[in-house]
Amino acid sequence: MIEYLIFLAVSTATFALFGLGLNLQWGFTGLINFGHIAFMTLGAYTTVLLSLQKGVPLLFAVVVGAIVAALLGLVIGFATLRLREDYLSIVTIGTGELIRLVVNNQDLPVGNSWISGSFGVQSYVIPLSSTPNLFFRLLMILILTFLAGITLFSLWGWINSAKKIVRDNVAKTRSSQQEFMTRLVVGIILGLLSIVIYISGVIGLYNYNPKAGLMWLALLVLSFVFWRLQMLVKSPWGRVLKSIREDEEVPKALGKNVFSYKLQSLVLGGAIAGVSGAFFAWQLSAIYPDNFQPQLTFDAWIMIILGGSGNNIGTILGAVIYFAYDALTREFLPKIVPLDVERIGAFRIMFIGLILMVLMIWRPQGILGKKEELTLGK
Repeated sequence: MIEYLIFLAVSTATFALFGLGLNLQWGFTGLINFGHIAFMTLGAYTTVLLSLQKGVPLLFAVVVGAIVAALLGLVIGFATLRLREDYLSIVTIGTGELIRLVVNNQDLPVGNSWISGSFGVQSYVIPLSSTPNLFFRLLMILILTFLAGITLFSLWGWINSAKKIVRDNVAKTRSSQQEFMTRLVVGIILGLLSIVIYISGVIGLYNYNPKAGLMWLALLVLSFVFWRLQMLVKSPWGRVLKSIREDEEVPKALGKNVFSYKLQSLVLGGAIAGVSGAFFAWQLSAIYPDNFQPQLTFDAWIMIILGGSGNNIGTILGAVIYFAYDALTREFLPKIVPLDVERIGAFRIMFIGLILMVLMIWRPQGILGKKEELTLGK
């Protein structure tokens, strides 16, 4: 049970990172990216191929993977961002498939030899795979405790901020009360989940499990990226991105270089997706071109729509809901619905589509999105 919870935590953290990159591009800037998987693919393959070369530190391999993914964003941006918005969506979805097909048909440098990309890449270095000494394990547990404490404290402050809005609102409007109740429920769920992950992590780190070490690293990176993104989107830079999303003629009239801001958003979002690709590869322990199907991009879109675009906490909530749904339906649905494996898979996809349709009717801005910032109808 502990190992399965750790697996779910790593998957959720990896795709939360992946989704945060897409949320920066779409949720905050309004860039339609249907090929986000291209950045993850480049990040994953660059990291593992470099890590197989002698003398290349793993941290350096991850940084280079993020840089290569960012450079792809730079190339796509220069080619499309001066054109209409739909050109970006067409180019990105084509780029994602193009990179997957190139990797599938190209020989790759694995160590001192070359192998066909269709055979995949195995036996690469994974961080924290060897059992550390007791002191380092206790240090990892201490850092995990600090992260859990910061998370719970931040959730408490996030809930209280909504409570303060209701208290200070003389009219006590229905929307402010709904905002408070939504934050309260989400905060409790995320708080309980944080405690469960923390307990699983402590057990997995003390009785050392390499996957627990990977979970610790993934949560650490996710926390750092989330913290920095929150600071960025609340800064003047982030406010310019939001104004571009709403109506790019306004920041243009104020003298802002809209093309430059769009390019920065695309590049930074691509770099974050490149880092998530490294964690995706480390969790799988062996990667093949078919691991990077276009479906993963649309999974990220589902997470953002569920949680609410333009909200980083909402993206993390969407990843939690998605993997909770995936785990629960995979475990319990076959016991409830008398269908074979193929039909069960189709039923699960159909049901999450139904959930999204209901959500679009009931709360089109997503669970934590702001209705006044909704741009779907524009």
